[in-house]
Amino acid sequence: MKPERQMIAQRPLAQHCPQLLRPAPAAAELSPALAGAAERLSRSLRAALAPLLGGEPPMVECRTDSDIGIEEFGNAQGLNAWSVYSVDLGMDKLLSCIDAEAILRLVDRAFGGPGEPPRPLPRELPLSADLMVQRLEAVLAVRVGEALGGRPAVRPLRRDSTLAQVQPYAPGTRLCVVTMEISEGSRAPWTMRMALPSAALPTLTGLTPQSSTPARAAKADPLAQPFADLPLQVSALLVDVPLPLSVISTLQVGQVLNLPIARNVPLRAGTRTLAHGAIGAVDDRVALQLTQLS
Repeated sequence: MKPERQMIAQRPLAQHCPQLLRPAPAAAELSPALAGAAERLSRSLRAALAPLLGGEPPMVECRTDSDIGIEEFGNAQGLNAWSVYSVDLGMDKLLSCIDAEAILRLVDRAFGGPGEPPRPLPRELPLSADLMVQRLEAVLAVRVGEALGGRPAVRPLRRDSTLAQVQPYAPGTRLCVVTMEISEGSRAPWTMRMALPSAALPTLTGLTPQSSTPARAAKADPLAQPFADLPLQVSALLVDVPLPLSVISTLQVGQVLNLPIARNVPLRAGTRTLAHGAIGAVDDRVALQLTQLS
């Protein structure tokens, strides 16, 4: 069936802003952003870990691996400390894995020992090791947030020696993993690993329009058009005297009312007071000399 007349749109077509039409960032954009964050993390961790390692900044090397399954990441051998971190951007949580033997070496050094772990390793981490994990979590939370540009606030949420007890991701979740290798001279190096969902990487690195902070509109200049010629009704309140109803009801023509004029007369635009001034005269006209701006 053919229409009897040509159809005309009743309303203009919607126009979308470029930010909404921008495609998702490609892997080529995300990889440099993640590598840059890993490099910043390497530098900041050196000074941050020094107090836990006797005051000497260690060497820290960070490397990144993309598209790792949660099952593969969770196949860490031996006893480990698993920690989950919340992120204030409303995205999936972060997950860290720290080798328990390295934690026990740090605990031994904290109590004045040479940094040797107990043999054999315990089945669960003791309370002293849990406290050391909390200190490492605090360091990672701050430094990872800074490495990501300072935008997200990262906070430790929960920890356990078994991944199943803290599992923050659904099966099959793909992850990006940052491995931090810490070296101290002749001591054996140890590692910490931080995982984040691949789907959250664009938001974490600030490459999506949704995660960018909207620019604030510039403050309007009252001296520029079209504001400069906008007329405003301005009034100077000379006196405001309450009169009883008995006086008002008996007012007569020729009656004289004594009205005290205030020293500081308010100058108002609508209900907003702009300034105060003193009453005077200029060329036989009443004038207001401004003495104070509000």
